[in-house]
Amino acid sequence: MSNYRIGEQHVSSDEPGLNDLLAEAHAKKTRPACLCRNPAIEMYIAKVAGKFIIKRMPNSGSDHAPACDSYEPPPELSGLGQVMGSAIQENPDDGLTALKFGFSLTKVAGRSAPIPSGAETDSVKTDGNKLTLRGTLHYLWEEAGFNRWAPGMSGKRSWYVIRKYLLQAAEDKTAKGSSLADILYIPESFNAERKHEISQRRIAHMIKAASPLKGTRQLMIVIGEVKELAPSRYGYKIIFKQLPDCHFMMNEDLHKRLCKRFDVELGLWDALENSHLMAIGTFSVGSTGIATLEEMALMSVTENWIPFESTFDTIVIEAMSKAQRRFMKGMRYNLPSTRPLACVVASDTQPEPTAMYILPPGATEDYANALTSLKEESKLLHWTWLAGEAEMPALPAPGNAK
Repeated sequence: MSNYRIGEQHVSSDEPGLNDLLAEAHAKKTRPACLCRNPAIEMYIAKVAGKFIIKRMPNSGSDHAPACDSYEPPPELSGLGQVMGSAIQENPDDGLTALKFGFSLTKVAGRSAPIPSGAETDSVKTDGNKLTLRGTLHYLWEEAGFNRWAPGMSGKRSWYVIRKYLLQAAEDKTAKGSSLADILYIPESFNAERKHEISQRRIAHMIKAASPLKGTRQLMIVIGEVKELAPSRYGYKIIFKQLPDCHFMMNEDLHKRLCKRFDVELGLWDALENSHLMAIGTFSVGSTGIATLEEMALMSVTENWIPFESTFDTIVIEAMSKAQRRFMKGMRYNLPSTRPLACVVASDTQPEPTAMYILPPGATEDYANALTSLKEESKLLHWTWLAGEAEMPALPAPGNAK
């Protein structure tokens, strides 16, 4: 629970009638302040899905107290620092966030599909000023709060909750002149008794991608949990767990490149039975109503829907969860795997949160040097596990990190 000052009033985040108070403050353009620090930290009010919410000002997450709901680690400890302000532009005046995508939302007839988004190629180019598909999924995941964990969250995450907060995270975002919520499709929880009405809502939402416009086909974005990658009669298809009656098709070339680029994610999904495999992709809808994927990216998440990149990540996440700890998972966004970032940040240590790093087996000297620099330049306390060389060290003690 967070506490705020709105005008002369002090209110909490669970205050009855808070939405009405925020609506009045929004109309008067009154800025609330978070009381987690002294002096209080200015915030702003945004209207999301018909409700008013308090949001932190751009680049102010690390100014909040670690126990505050608005706290986030310094952006250099994840991939957020590379894209914030360029690919992600927040406007507190209108409450909207403009996203710049590094992938297309239109398809010209005859043009081949791009490589799976988030690809790590041998060529050198900068894409920090635009979000890849993977970066877009990471951003929405973090905005929805699913990279955070606290003891009270145990048993409270389901697909219904995941979908609800991802859609809410997209509500105040725009991309290429369109509302992100309008071009984003996330399957509803499957219910056999409501199968027909769910199908009708899906068709109504996806039909906007079915009509060509000036020689191009409009694309939409889908986010779903993968149940199966399976052969089809003329290629391959993805079956989403919540969408057994509508498969997303892909050609053989996209399937081949997807398996090559995301072989780690596919391998982790195969090996860790309780994990989930998330997919994000752009897709078109043909005149027959068939959805065809154009570009894709994958992300591994734990049983509790926390993203991870390796089995070493899962060991740290599981240890922190079992110890009833509060922490945040570092999100990679556009950063390649050759760049280090914090595995998690423990937000319950004193006097500062603790950035927890993993040096993976076989890491190059450049990677090790970059990790050393990252720790030296960060203001946070740090903890490091030399995976493959030693057992995982004791977790940093809550309230007494060293």
